[in-house]
Amino acid sequence: MKILSGIQPSGKLHIGNYFGMMRPMINNMDRGELYAFIVNLHALTSVTDSKALAQDTLEAAADFLALGLDPERCIFWVQSDVPEVTELTWILSTLTPIGLLERCHSYKDKVAKGIAASHGLFSYPVLMAADILLYQADLVPVGKDQKQHLEVARDIAIKFNNNYGETFVVPEAAIADDVATVPGLDGQKMSKSYGNTIGIFLDAKSLKKRVMAIVTDAAPVEAPKDPDKCNLYNIFKLFAPADRLKEVHDLYVNGGAAYGYLKLELVDLLWEYFRPAREKREQLSADPGYLRQVLAKGADKAREKASVTLDQVLDKVGLKY
Repeated sequence: MKILSGIQPSGKLHIGNYFGMMRPMINNMDRGELYAFIVNLHALTSVTDSKALAQDTLEAAADFLALGLDPERCIFWVQSDVPEVTELTWILSTLTPIGLLERCHSYKDKVAKGIAASHGLFSYPVLMAADILLYQADLVPVGKDQKQHLEVARDIAIKFNNNYGETFVVPEAAIADDVATVPGLDGQKMSKSYGNTIGIFLDAKSLKKRVMAIVTDAAPVEAPKDPDKCNLYNIFKLFAPADRLKEVHDLYVNGGAAYGYLKLELVDLLWEYFRPAREKREQLSADPGYLRQVLAKGADKAREKASVTLDQVLDKVGLKY
């Protein structure tokens, strides 16, 4: 089974990225043939600082490796290092109905949040489809917000297969409902676009500042509260041991949950949870040459796989003569 997913290097990676995509992908290394990549072409829809994009790409690679991704047990690369994906994107775009893209809520949501409306942002799902179909992925772990884009990829694959004969695997989505959408500081989905994130590798002072900024209601400590409606609790439960989580849950339900103290406890939980990865990341960041070597080797593996699919596509659509 081929499992694939990618992540944008459009800023510092956060705990929403970790639970929504990074940890599931790392855990999938033993489940099948794993494809994990950094989607820097997608990042161009929102990032215009070239130096920042290049640096964030390397930092994203360091993050993945520090958190446990083993490049010897998967294919790990940077999207732009495989030019076959842009060629396939154009071919797929000629089959993609405008109405299909117009129904995608992500485009409207991002424009509403201030991201410039561009052809790249509008056709984002076609590039995502090319990423998936190029490697004949069977399973694609996605957050709930990306489920519609996965459905677009399925629609495009089916239409291509109907027009030109069986070519692409029609991928399936894998969504872990308990962590598919990690709440941000304000209760919305944690997203770099919304500025409501908690970074994975923040220094101690910055981490405390971010956690203490989590929005909570004005209910007094002694008042009963609904934990499921509290974004502090919904972040806390990702890191707390089961016995402590039960205690905190009871404090919410019966009264006694003091938000300030719980935030300080969450700071400690986060700091300890990522301690081993943080130490490893410091070593990796000190050797960018090694990171580039790992990514180049991964790109060679990815291109070998991609060229087989693209060769079939070119032949079927009549671009080989």
